[in-house]
Amino acid sequence: MEHTVAIQGIQGSFHHQVALTYFNTNVETLHCLSFSKLVGALVNESCKHAVMAIENSIAGSILPNYALIDQNNLQIVGEYYMDIQQHLMVLPGQLISDIKEVHSHPMALLQCQSFFAQYPSIKLVEDVDTAATAARIREHNLKGIGAIGSVLAAELFELEVLASHIQTVKNNSTRFLILEKKSFEDQYNATNKVTLKFVLADEMGSLASVLAVLHSCQLNMTKIQSLPVVENPWHYSFFVDLTYKHIKDLKNGLQLLTGLTTELKILGAYNDARL
Repeated sequence: MEHTVAIQGIQGSFHHQVALTYFNTNVETLHCLSFSKLVGALVNESCKHAVMAIENSIAGSILPNYALIDQNNLQIVGEYYMDIQQHLMVLPGQLISDIKEVHSHPMALLQCQSFFAQYPSIKLVEDVDTAATAARIREHNLKGIGAIGSVLAAELFELEVLASHIQTVKNNSTRFLILEKKSFEDQYNATNKVTLKFVLADEMGSLASVLAVLHSCQLNMTKIQSLPVVENPWHYSFFVDLTYKHIKDLKNGLQLLTGLTTELKILGAYNDARL
């Protein structure tokens, strides 16, 4: 179990590439066709770590994943930013005029909208995973069907790349989180980034007070994301990423935030992968 990492998707997926790069090429991957199943693998201890996409520089955040991390008390222990290059792949010997449908993950389709606007006759079909679609095309010898994915997927499933780098924005990056099941312990000393969840009272200026604390404690907020509190309609929880230079600043900030929030939860302390 020490070297098993759960990923969303199968071999050839971007999650698979992150697992190989972040850990090592000999890591064993547990393939999960949904993020819920990925979380389940961690919770039932089928693996020690999981790789989960959390946001893309074009399409934005994957909001349900914040809730999955929070509700299952998972811990973020690392992050990885991957340059995402999308490629259109098919069975060898076909032209783009032969392609009737392209199947892929909704995020991949969203990233490639401008390319497919040139080919209105091609039907875009949402699927659970980019690499799984490529594997199915090869397994069932599906002509007239294309997939979007990585060069690795094309190589693994012996597909031909009809068009390369088809994402709308060429500088396209996805942030992945490395997750564990363990409960949080005070492990700030070797880290410079933390992810928090907090809930505020419905009072004027409550969020402004939090932001003032972050500023006074020299905590740099690199992201803020809100999600509805399901059991309390029209109330919201906030998920924030903070970077810091000194542990004492973080600890001072957390102490002050405790008095300003109705709920404060540490989702993980880790190192900023962009530094």
